[in-house]
Amino acid sequence: MPIFIAQLASIGMMVVDTVVLGHVSALDLAAVAIGGGIHVSVVFALVGILQAVTPVVAQLHGARRDGEVAGVLQQGFWLAMLLTLPGVLFLSHPGAMLGMAGMDAVVESKVRLYLALLAWGLPAALCYRTFYGFCNALGQPQVLMGIGLASLLLHAALAWGFAQQGWLGAPLGVAGCALANVVIAWLACLSGGLYLHLGPLGRRYRPFANWQLPRWKMWRELLRLGLPMGFSNLVEITSFTLIALFIAALGPAVVAGHRIVANLAALCYMLPLSLAIATLSAVAQAVGARDWRRAHAAIGAGLLLSAGLSTTLGILLWQAARPLVNAYTDDPAVRAVAMSLVIYIALYQFFDALQTIASHVLRAYRITFVPMLLQIFCFWGVGLGGGWWLCYRWSPALGVEGFWFASVLSLVAASLMLGPVLWKAIRGTESAL
Repeated sequence: MPIFIAQLASIGMMVVDTVVLGHVSALDLAAVAIGGGIHVSVVFALVGILQAVTPVVAQLHGARRDGEVAGVLQQGFWLAMLLTLPGVLFLSHPGAMLGMAGMDAVVESKVRLYLALLAWGLPAALCYRTFYGFCNALGQPQVLMGIGLASLLLHAALAWGFAQQGWLGAPLGVAGCALANVVIAWLACLSGGLYLHLGPLGRRYRPFANWQLPRWKMWRELLRLGLPMGFSNLVEITSFTLIALFIAALGPAVVAGHRIVANLAALCYMLPLSLAIATLSAVAQAVGARDWRRAHAAIGAGLLLSAGLSTTLGILLWQAARPLVNAYTDDPAVRAVAMSLVIYIALYQFFDALQTIASHVLRAYRITFVPMLLQIFCFWGVGLGGGWWLCYRWSPALGVEGFWFASVLSLVAASLMLGPVLWKAIRGTESAL
């Protein structure tokens, strides 16, 4: 539950930006749809690499080798600093990505400004997410919930003030939301650092004592696990976020409507993702302790809870779709697009939950390469490739709904393919150990 609340708070900042800009203009909302999708894709990919800290620390903790976990965290921070360089470069020069879509010139200028400002917060975001993975690995997510809720409330105030109310001299629109995100990223990072220094984890593990220089042996292990995880994150998130780029030619109203539904989908995803993170930590600790019965119990609980709760959430979302969409925007054209897409979120919840748990459990067993290959096929091949064909080439063309229908198919395929891989991995790992 603390992980779920922390994840909701994190994604809630995207929701705040969407709601604030939905009452500014369709151009600003379209800009945050495209720019936000690109930014989230970059951050999720880099954070995915850093998530390798979680199974490594959790297995060490389960094996009662707690004296080694501080060194893993320190190497994770070094790796975060290294990954900042390509991330900032990409956000500052997004021309190649933006050139893939024929968007309105005003929207493109707003997207470029939005991404350039967000680049200033990337170092803090990556360091905080390394701390985030460390806390989850040790089963101590409560501090993440506290920092997340405080960040969300402050971000809501700053985004509203900067973007709508002109606290910096004039309403800044999408640029105001970007500035709010940067401020929050650094405050969250500093809060995490203070907790590591002064809190109970700091007293027990002393993560800032005996600071280590970069160690290639640990980097090699983190990258072996993390690069496929990061690429899997990139593939999965871009199968949704890049839709905004591919449909830019359909007009700002379509992009804005898609953004609203993508926000709702992201909120729903926080439930299976939170359970998957908790399951990963529990299973990795059990694997480290060679306690296979506890590992099996955690996997079963994760699958049952995630599938049942996500399906229920999808049904509730479908029932409450109209007031939720109306809260995002006053534009009737944008509302119409959004209402036509909500059904797809409800349809894929069960399958999304299963594949999310399965992929994270495989990470607990330190198996990341094969899941990455399967997700490339499902999310980029079936999802984006099939969606583009249904959107533009199918007769009659389905428009933006083609992408969402293909997304449902991709999640069904991923759940069916990852299940046997998980079963084989469990049997193979446990017989080998």
